[in-house]
Amino acid sequence: MDIREIRQLSDEKLIDALEDQREAMFNLRFQKSFGQLEDENAIRLTKRSIARLLTVMRERSLDEQGRKGQGK
Repeated sequence: MDIREIRQLSDEKLIDALEDQREAMFNLRFQKSFGQLEDENAIRLTKRSIARLLTVMRERSLDEQGRKGQGK
């Protein structure tokens, strides 16, 4: 997923996408352990997708905390 696409997702869809990517990573690791993994880059790309999702989630969390801090 592209970072622009990720930033447009709602919070619920962001969580769903993260769960999907983590499940995909689990499956890719299984395939690798059994020697059935066809695309070696798939693991790397999935890790990056997970990192992007977590980054956007963290950005939103910090933004929300910043807004709460300004209201004091």
